[in-house]
Amino acid sequence: MPTEHLDVLIVGAGLSGIGAGYHLQTTCPAKRYAILESRADLGGTWDLFRYPGVRSDSDMFTLGFSFRPWKEAKSIADGASILKYLKDTAREFGIDRHIRFGHRVLSASYSSAEARWSVEVETADGTERHRFTCDFLFLCSGYYDYAQGYTPEFPGREAYTGQWVHPQQWPQDLDTRDKRILVIGSGATAVTLVPALADTAAHVTMLQRSPTYIADLPSKDIVANAIRAVFPERAAHRLARWKNVLMTMAFFQLCKRAPGLARKLLRLGVRKMLPKGYDVDTHFAPDYAPWDQRLCLVPDSDLFKAIGSGRASVETDHIETFTRDGVRLRSGKELQADIVVSATGLKLLLLGGIRVSVDGETINSGEQFVYKGLMVSNVPNFAFCVGYTNASWTLRADLSATYVCRLLNHMQRHGYRQCVPRCDPDRLEPQPLLNLNSGYITRATDVLPKQGGEAPWRMPQNYLLDMKIMRFDPIEDPNLRFSREGAEPVLVVDGATA
Repeated sequence: MPTEHLDVLIVGAGLSGIGAGYHLQTTCPAKRYAILESRADLGGTWDLFRYPGVRSDSDMFTLGFSFRPWKEAKSIADGASILKYLKDTAREFGIDRHIRFGHRVLSASYSSAEARWSVEVETADGTERHRFTCDFLFLCSGYYDYAQGYTPEFPGREAYTGQWVHPQQWPQDLDTRDKRILVIGSGATAVTLVPALADTAAHVTMLQRSPTYIADLPSKDIVANAIRAVFPERAAHRLARWKNVLMTMAFFQLCKRAPGLARKLLRLGVRKMLPKGYDVDTHFAPDYAPWDQRLCLVPDSDLFKAIGSGRASVETDHIETFTRDGVRLRSGKELQADIVVSATGLKLLLLGGIRVSVDGETINSGEQFVYKGLMVSNVPNFAFCVGYTNASWTLRADLSATYVCRLLNHMQRHGYRQCVPRCDPDRLEPQPLLNLNSGYITRATDVLPKQGGEAPWRMPQNYLLDMKIMRFDPIEDPNLRFSREGAEPVLVVDGATA
């Protein structure tokens, strides 16, 4: 089996991986790196999802990279525009030359004696295997399963004779014209699909067990576009980015500190966009507090316009059973559908499904704690990227890559070969890694690493705090152990070995 050695190996060529590649070649120019991507093209999420209307639910001034300004008029962008932006970025900075497509990582094993990772990779067609070794492993593969989404067990599903689709495997030849379409779900995918399908379908029904908080925003950021008309490109990008960062943080804090007021404001915004007399309290008034689950974004009122026109409708009820032609609800109402779209969420897959071991011992991720939101206790020379639940993914991905580069440069300056976070699990109060009670997160509680109640084992979900931690706080920390030779890392405090 052929073997190739790199200083840094990145797994995943989506937003996180491309950003990591840029930061590595910019701030650690001597490091040789490669990006392993299991798919045939870059883009990650934005290459995978091809369902009608697919778009971002974060603005592109924060979802886009800090180092490459977003130039389009719309800040809430469609999937094709985002994918083009990613490809143009990778090509402009030469990051695409470092990507090995069709390389799926099977396992990663670390040897403390050699201070090195051995990574086993399979080609996309399964006919070849390769081995890479690296000094540092950085997983940028997201946290959900690209092979399949989540579909619950629906009673009587086998009786249904129409077409069944999950958005994650959307057939490109699916004909939705003049069809009765039932979209099951109420999250970001559902509220995106409904207005897009309603343009050509006979009727689209969104069936939800319970409502979701929805905020309506214009797809064009008037303030940001005004800033771009006055300031030079990069200055305008920074100003627009910070404007949106601070606005998002302020609204999140309002939701957490004054949930009653936030609930009223969100409900008022929805009521204004729907026909007079519409039953907002049944269909758009959740029984949980804002941001207990992720808030959904509707650009230019497209969902509400589709409902107001009669081309789409919402049903809030439970499925009793599927029938030959659709579903029967607990209320007794029957919904007929030529096509059922199961927009029922993601299936989490931590660390890209890679089997990780250290010195022959398999790492059970559910038993570990996360250090500064990107390293895993007891796993040396390793980081993984996870974004915010209350803001743009890229904001945190950018900080994570910045920290990894600072760490690598620190290790090189001091001649360290290994670093590993260590904690006493008995002194930490285990808490879920992601602070939402959404179904896709609660279903994966046992496999996700835990966070503790205080720094550095806590993820604050706060960009300003993370900026301080990732960019400015000292690398040396009593919880992070370093060593110069291939042996058990030792504690280093203020430059001195303890």
